[in-house]
Amino acid sequence: MKKKYIKFLCFILLASCQNEDYDDSENIDPPLAICTDGIAKVDGTDYEYSCLNYNLMGYVSLEEMDAQAGNDCWGWTDLSTGREYAIMGVNNGTAFIDITDSTNPLYLGKLPTATVDSSWRDMKVYNDYVYIVSEASDHGLQVFNLAKLRNVETVKVFSADFIYNQYGQAHNIAINEDSGYAYTAGARTKGIHALNLSSPLDPQLELEAPEFGYSHDAQIVTYKGPDQDYFGKEIYFGSNQNKVVVVDVTNKSEPKLISSFFYDHQYTHQSWLTEDHKYALLGDELDELDSSYDLKVDAKTRTVIIDLSDLDNPVHHFDYYSENKAIDHNGYVKGNEFFLASYTAGLRIIDISNIDQKYIIETGFFNTYNDHNKDGLNYQGTFKNQDPGDDHDGKKGNTDAFNGAWSVYPYFKSGNIIISDINSGL
Repeated sequence: MKKKYIKFLCFILLASCQNEDYDDSENIDPPLAICTDGIAKVDGTDYEYSCLNYNLMGYVSLEEMDAQAGNDCWGWTDLSTGREYAIMGVNNGTAFIDITDSTNPLYLGKLPTATVDSSWRDMKVYNDYVYIVSEASDHGLQVFNLAKLRNVETVKVFSADFIYNQYGQAHNIAINEDSGYAYTAGARTKGIHALNLSSPLDPQLELEAPEFGYSHDAQIVTYKGPDQDYFGKEIYFGSNQNKVVVVDVTNKSEPKLISSFFYDHQYTHQSWLTEDHKYALLGDELDELDSSYDLKVDAKTRTVIIDLSDLDNPVHHFDYYSENKAIDHNGYVKGNEFFLASYTAGLRIIDISNIDQKYIIETGFFNTYNDHNKDGLNYQGTFKNQDPGDDHDGKKGNTDAFNGAWSVYPYFKSGNIIISDINSGL
């Protein structure tokens, strides 16, 4: 009798919810740990992860990446070969992992930090190049040709192909793949900083607008939402500490503020649009904390949903509260699902198909933060007041809540999903 498995196409620290039967004759390796009765346990170890509807396919530890802490992640698919790669920021650089065989991920090597170590690193991909910023002093923007990852046979130390040095520290980078512009967020006093990427090894500055303030994170789109006044325009949505700003950046010589959205904030961290550009799902990084920067006794993870039907007048649609006592961090929309990296609650998957009716619901999760992370791989020391970072980051040293899942990338064609975990790896 053929042995049956549930095939959850997934990756590294979890799997996507595609329930397809498969058997041994398909020559497909089963998941590393199948989620059963709320637990995914790795055979032969005492590693267990709480879960719902998502399996563990594989992982790469911080130790294998010669790093002490993880941060952001993104993905790249080599269109010439179909191979999929995870890109993960760590304290001392950027790691590259071939995840095409998700049960046997292959660590290829690392691009070291441009200057010094930092707990904050962010990257985005455009046309087979990855663009990397960091809060490390004088770091600038590293540009790396991802084609170098083809045919790597031994672990390598890579070098940047170009470093853009018109700024030093930066917190984040966003790219509008439709227009070919990269927007640096959190480059201190520079505000919106837009680079033309038509020549990847010679990015050209076309817009610097400090008047729009400091953005902790941003998303820039060629707008296709319901507001016909701006259809086809390039619109910047910036999470600016105490508000979300909406800016028309179509004309790089004359950007225009469309509106600002205010709410009962603590720290406006990151937002992401629904695919129809009608709503934004906003995460506030500090609203689950009390005045001592410890988790509130009754804390529940909050997501603020903004109605963007009229870009000149964005309005509060509703707040979604999960049952998790955790801080939300980075979240991304794919189809009718919202993938939210929620620190010590791991990755949460939320069905947003009824967002019009003010109803969204969690349908799955995979928590990468477990007892091993807490006891053996905790790297809280990375969040210290003297670290470069924006004005709230020093508060992270006062709470255990800033551990676990930093970010998620759910956009691989295979259906595989990656999570970057601060304490354990990818």
